[in-house]
Amino acid sequence: MKGYHDIAGDGGSRILEQVAEQRTRITDGLAGVRHLVAVGSGKGGVGKSTLTLHLAGALRARGLRIAILDADFNGPSQARMAGVQQAVFVPPPSPAGFGAASGRPRVALPRTASGIGVFSTGSLIPESEALEFESVAQGESHTWRATREFALLGEILGSFDWGELDLLMFDLPPGAERTVQYADYLGPRTSFLLVTIPSEVARGVVARSVAALEKGLFGGAQGRPNRLLGYVENMSGYYCRDCDAIKPLFVAGEPSNLDIPCLGTVPFDPELARHCDLGIPLPGFRETPVAQALDQVAQRLLDHLGRETG
Repeated sequence: MKGYHDIAGDGGSRILEQVAEQRTRITDGLAGVRHLVAVGSGKGGVGKSTLTLHLAGALRARGLRIAILDADFNGPSQARMAGVQQAVFVPPPSPAGFGAASGRPRVALPRTASGIGVFSTGSLIPESEALEFESVAQGESHTWRATREFALLGEILGSFDWGELDLLMFDLPPGAERTVQYADYLGPRTSFLLVTIPSEVARGVVARSVAALEKGLFGGAQGRPNRLLGYVENMSGYYCRDCDAIKPLFVAGEPSNLDIPCLGTVPFDPELARHCDLGIPLPGFRETPVAQALDQVAQRLLDHLGRETG
């Protein structure tokens, strides 16, 4: 299959020029971002989005500059959990909108109470509506949707003001295939953190994502492997507030055999989940076992990022 730069002529479509312009806008927009970290799971239902938000909070509490891009355009959750569901996006002063040329003012990001920048389509589209991509395709509409999703991702990266950041975290949509598709699009600059739960089913799906990322199957034209920082085991028990102890949530099984570093285990806190639904911070959260576990994950994440770039 040929790439854009293999095309001899474009029939006047300016496709090569448009692709080059978008890539320039993205590069310029992310110039002040030190690390890109994509959080994936390969499987839904493992608490990936919640972990992304609260890991971002643990990093922010350390004084780091953090933003989250909710890349699950069809099932966004960061807007509600982060409390920016009613955020108003102020468009740049350009009649051309998102498609304007580089150099124009960029759209400001909504921010949480703690100062974390958040982009989520949940701030733009009510939960009673779905994100629609118009298409005349009948049998291959899924191909068209994926193409439009990544086109939208490119416009978001190139049009919003990401500013000076220590980490930009991508909350990826579920699915092993989606994880490697985003690896291909985001390229070798992006590091990956995977999320699982103490379930052999979930671990098996994550193992497939690990295999694909390590082999560089979707690592770009050079076939370079994508950088795997490690994984986090989420819901490793639940925090009982009545007895102030961690209780089992899953039947004890064999230790994980994922051949990448474990950055930590995080228990489930029902009260934290309730506050995520409300989009408000949990009072006293910093003193809970969940917060302490997330702080350990944050430190190990920074240690691994330092080794990757140092």
